[in-house]
Amino acid sequence: MMSLIRTVVASTALAALLPASAVARTPAAEISWHACPALPDDVLKARGVVADRMPQLRTLLARMECGKVNVPLDYRAPHGRRITIALTRLKATGSANRLGSLALNPGGPGGSGYLMPVEVVMMSEQNARLNDRYDLIGFDPRGVGHSTKAACPPAAGGPPAPGPLTRQAAKAVYASEKAANAACGRSDPDFLGTLTTLNAARDLDRIRAALGEDKLSFLGVSWGTWLGAVYRGTYPNRVHRMFLDSVALPRFRLDDFEDGRADATERGFSRLAAWIARRHDTYGFGGTAKQVTAAVVKLGRAYDDRPRRYTDVPAVADGALVAMLAGRGSPDWPKVAKALSELRDATGTTVPPAVKEMLGGPPPAMPPGAPEQMNATASQAFFCDEDASRLGFDAAWTAYQRRLERNPVTGRAQRFSAGCAGWPLPVQKIEVNRVAGSLVLSGHRHESISPYAWTTDMRRTIGGTLFTVEDDMHGSAIREPDCAAELVSYFLTGRIGRGCQGVATP
Repeated sequence: MMSLIRTVVASTALAALLPASAVARTPAAEISWHACPALPDDVLKARGVVADRMPQLRTLLARMECGKVNVPLDYRAPHGRRITIALTRLKATGSANRLGSLALNPGGPGGSGYLMPVEVVMMSEQNARLNDRYDLIGFDPRGVGHSTKAACPPAAGGPPAPGPLTRQAAKAVYASEKAANAACGRSDPDFLGTLTTLNAARDLDRIRAALGEDKLSFLGVSWGTWLGAVYRGTYPNRVHRMFLDSVALPRFRLDDFEDGRADATERGFSRLAAWIARRHDTYGFGGTAKQVTAAVVKLGRAYDDRPRRYTDVPAVADGALVAMLAGRGSPDWPKVAKALSELRDATGTTVPPAVKEMLGGPPPAMPPGAPEQMNATASQAFFCDEDASRLGFDAAWTAYQRRLERNPVTGRAQRFSAGCAGWPLPVQKIEVNRVAGSLVLSGHRHESISPYAWTTDMRRTIGGTLFTVEDDMHGSAIREPDCAAELVSYFLTGRIGRGCQGVATP
């Protein structure tokens, strides 16, 4: 990916980014092992563990080791303030044929990987084969979970009024988010300014050194692919094998990020429209994809003109609801088609049943002591410390209107946001280049969260083997049996095929 990471930073922060060789001057890395945090049954059930899987989970948790590594807050001052990075380890069960350590990251940014070794093994017997040959390493990046972190309050204000967003309402949203960004960034600038992917990669290399490994293997999903790409480019001789699934775009800007996702979501609807058209007798939206598309656009506009409130749920149905349904992935297509037809035909005051099912309920409250799964402050800081766009209101509003125009069916599902406007800390932009070594880039042909084009763009930038998953699901390679078999084979042998089916279309 690159023999040297090149960074372009605002002039006031140029010294913040050092070559990888500077990390060698930091104190030696050591792991402080300790008893793992208690995880009561109610915490595990709230995370979706069913009762008959609990014995297996308890066995794995009993094997799991927990520790912390001290790392520099600021790699410019390696002997200055220290912070802690939390990690977990499931030692390889077949020590005679051990291949090393395999670090895991679920994405985010801001996602916790603390329990990921256990979660990966629990997914399937073939995934468990990874733990035969590898120590599985989970970790919380700086700012997340059991690692050193900070907390900022969310922006003030509630959901926007039903119907199309007005310029005046958008200005209020923009002002509120901009003020929240500024207050957050100023609350602990010394810490929040270090929440960058490059520093997370440096921390990961401290983990590698503390584990006593010459090389580290890595499995990353979503933002974890950006972390993996940066780590590989910063430390090209310290990677054994790396598999990146649902790959990030190779040059990060938040406006490009939002544009790519919005356009891919609209393309995803074109597949749904063709699927519905083949079932005209069931859903009645027309016998061609063009007819279905026109009907759904008309439905969204009708609900924007006359939003509907219901007596049995607090939700309001407007064009954003229609767009949200239209942008769902293929496993939900039968439910989506049913819900759209119910919205078209509804006359009552209660929410139609298929719509109610799609809306779901609020996420269950996690019991006290539950490990953090996502840290919103870290997510914002990782994005904003590296985002060079930081649009003013006029540019942000123009970009939002352009997305609506380009994506007439699903564009309303995307909320207007100030992005990183007002973030007071300097931009730390990272560019990645090509280096040699074992690398697989796994892209999902029809995905909208990490569009397939990002995978091919990343491959042109950093190299690697392209692996294509023929589905539209984010990060499904580790979960789907045909794809997981290829992934496991790659980590065990270094070889992989050209792709897999993934989640089948209904």
